[in-house]
Amino acid sequence: MLGQEFVTFSPVQIEQVRYLSLSLLACVRETTPGHSENRQSIIMLMDMCDTQTVQPNPLLLDMESTEHDVETEHGKLHCTMKGVPKGNRPVILTLHDIGLNHKSCFNSLFNHEDMQEIMQHFAVCHVDMPGQQEGATILSTGYNYPSMDQLSESLPAVLKHFGLRSVIGLAVGAGAYIQAKFALDHPDMVEGLVLININACAEGWMDWAANKISGWAQALPEMVITHLFGKEEIQNNHDLIQTFRHHITNDINQTNLQHFVRSYNSRRDLEIERPVPGGNANVKTLQCPALLVVGDSSPAVDAVVDCNYKLNPTKTTLLKMADCGGLPQVDQPGKLTEAFKYFIQGMGYMPAASMTRLLRSRTASGSSVASYDGNRSRSHTQDGNRNRAHAAATAADQRGRSHTDVSMESAANLAIEQALRPGQVSC
Repeated sequence: MLGQEFVTFSPVQIEQVRYLSLSLLACVRETTPGHSENRQSIIMLMDMCDTQTVQPNPLLLDMESTEHDVETEHGKLHCTMKGVPKGNRPVILTLHDIGLNHKSCFNSLFNHEDMQEIMQHFAVCHVDMPGQQEGATILSTGYNYPSMDQLSESLPAVLKHFGLRSVIGLAVGAGAYIQAKFALDHPDMVEGLVLININACAEGWMDWAANKISGWAQALPEMVITHLFGKEEIQNNHDLIQTFRHHITNDINQTNLQHFVRSYNSRRDLEIERPVPGGNANVKTLQCPALLVVGDSSPAVDAVVDCNYKLNPTKTTLLKMADCGGLPQVDQPGKLTEAFKYFIQGMGYMPAASMTRLLRSRTASGSSVASYDGNRSRSHTQDGNRNRAHAAATAADQRGRSHTDVSMESAANLAIEQALRPGQVSC
């Protein structure tokens, strides 16, 4: 008996087989209504497409990556499209934080093995802010760097350039602010948002004064480091901090970075409000599902919790990642990928078979993912061996705020429940 052999298919090949199967099924229904065995064979082929385990091929992913300089009303945006957009699905749109570009911000996440499953279903469009991309030259003299509002206003031009109808936003820090503003102004173009370290408020005068004072004594890279990482992380994780300090100093054009930092520090308050039952139905808030993410030792914790408090609790989840620093996508890419998968599943995308494989693989690897049952608790739980509740959740309770602060397990449960809700779209 021959041993079992595994055949590697690309996501494009599987999609082609799926569409061909749909066409064949339509023909069989019209021309041979009595041949149920033919229909059954085609349906089995379609099921095989949904359950086929595709071995990620890094070379293939690199081949599918194209770079574009997109002209907008406020200047050029350097964009990298990875994969082929599918007409019936949104594209994942990423925006980075200050001091970073799309590679340094998201490579750890998108190179993680578990992210390959998501990339089988969605193309990804990485957007670099003006002058922040790798190898960027100094912006021309007289160029007025766009404000945060103007950068947000530039995103529809990106969608138009690639022929996209909608996106799922994934952004960090300054990029998260821009994505949120984009979703507020163009709710029809944004199906969901994953916002890491978002600060929806304008910079207060105390923050402004602190930045001015620190700017006199510190170089720009050090100011950015204190924005990206917490004090504990800076003191204890020397290798990580040195890596990013070197990147900020040597890989990012310092003049261009200064423009971007100044633009972010001049941001306006997003003026979002939490809808109140029976209150004003036209309050300014996000219309799409949103997952707010922050590490428990991040300098952005208070800002993210405050933003969550202002959003619609029926559409927003706050994920506070335990034992995590300022950049969850770098510090814990596996856990963030898992949360992202459940979030997408809750939106009605990715087949149920994919979720089954994820749960099976997590159980086999010993990771803690709660099973789906009818009486799930919404209490705070922790991953693996952690038995302590989130300290930040207690602090939030003391402030009298009601917000959804979940661990990886309860986030998984909530998303699975949403994914199985009748009426949701499944691709």
